[in-house]
Amino acid sequence: MNLVLHWLASTPDFAVPYALAALGLIVCERAGVLALGAEGLMLVGALAGVGAQLTFGNSALSLLAAALAAGVVSILFATMVIVLRINQVISGLALVFFCQGLTSLLGTAFGWENHTFAGLGTLALRQNAMVYLTVPVFFAVAFVLSNSALGLRLRAVGENPQAADAAGISVPRYRFAAVLVGSAIVGLAGGYLSVVSTKLWVDGMTAGRGWIAVGLVIFARWSPWRALAGALLFGCIEALIPQLAAAGVRLPQYFVFMTPYAVTLAVMIWAGLASTTGRRSGGEPGALGEPFVREERR
Repeated sequence: MNLVLHWLASTPDFAVPYALAALGLIVCERAGVLALGAEGLMLVGALAGVGAQLTFGNSALSLLAAALAAGVVSILFATMVIVLRINQVISGLALVFFCQGLTSLLGTAFGWENHTFAGLGTLALRQNAMVYLTVPVFFAVAFVLSNSALGLRLRAVGENPQAADAAGISVPRYRFAAVLVGSAIVGLAGGYLSVVSTKLWVDGMTAGRGWIAVGLVIFARWSPWRALAGALLFGCIEALIPQLAAAGVRLPQYFVFMTPYAVTLAVMIWAGLASTTGRRSGGEPGALGEPFVREERR
């Protein structure tokens, strides 16, 4: 019983980074921009959060710095895919490699690696403030996307940018804004990892969580609430591993490492089989990954 209680109590802490990263990707992709750079943006957010924490000692400011840093870096990605119309898959992968190198360089240069700090403390039920704030953030984003004129225009840009342009909506502006806001939320997920969860910076500390978030978006069919449910599923799996180790259950090391990725593959296969259309997964924006050129009409 103690094992189950500790497992359930620790699950939200593991689930929050997946939830926030997936939510940020949904904001980007609802506008038609294929966002594969979550792993790199989470690293930028994690490093910026640690830097701010070691400098100012304020956790709220550190999380804000994590979001802002990722948003600033995403300007490069937005410029490549929206202004220059470079292939979005290649641009996303390039962003990940760039952020990996940048964070490794800066983390070493400033001496932030392996410096522990107090970070954000816990409140009721052994949870921190960010756990309780995550649900209102999902409410706000889901409401804007589904029940506001702003969300309607954003989704129109992602579904049919030519029609949105004909209606007087600036497709590049909406896509640029979506990339910046979505990337800031992804950066917040990275800041949570470093400032709240682990309370230190280690090179490559996201350990593939950004890639799992990409799969989680597909599993959720671009729905914020399904993404939150999927994040809880991954949080349960990741939280169970240390609890089993503490209980004396011995598991092969590499089996433990591959478990989250095996589950990612499984849920993506399930999402593919559950698709209701032959051409694209249910909920996928119609113009996802397609560059917009104003003179073109389909």
